[in-house]
Amino acid sequence: MSYISGYDPDTLREQVNPSQCKERLEEIGEQRSLPALLERVWLLKVLDRAEDALVISEQSVRVARMAGTRKDLLRARILHATVLQARGAYAAAEQELTTCAEEAEGQGWASIGAFAYQHRGKVHFDAGDYESARKDFKRALFLRQESGATEDQLESTLLAIDAADRRRAAASVAS
Repeated sequence: MSYISGYDPDTLREQVNPSQCKERLEEIGEQRSLPALLERVWLLKVLDRAEDALVISEQSVRVARMAGTRKDLLRARILHATVLQARGAYAAAEQELTTCAEEAEGQGWASIGAFAYQHRGKVHFDAGDYESARKDFKRALFLRQESGATEDQLESTLLAIDAADRRRAAASVAS
């Protein structure tokens, strides 16, 4: 079940039903499996509980490093970077996402690379670097098309490209 009903066209944040997310968080409880930890991180992040999400995301990276695959570790690191972004640590998030995107592409894991580029684009977007955001979103779109992504994933990337274009245009008019 997807908890995302859409994306805010101005902030690119996930639009969710908070009560559904809280209910799911309670269902998961204190489960320690990697999938449960990753889901808890995401739920805490979208519920604006970035401090709690940071603690669990660090735990999920450790678990993935010890017991997961390289893909699991990349997913955990990307999610950790999105928590850093939510806390305003853009430089740290960008660095982590760059490393993850490069590793995913080097391994030929297009869908994970796209995930990293999409989120690095969001970091640039939040930091006001709309040109870099657009480049990352375009790269994510290419990789998502290459990997046979769902229509929802492609649409979220197209929405992000459009938002970056709008912000770039507004910034150039203002200067």
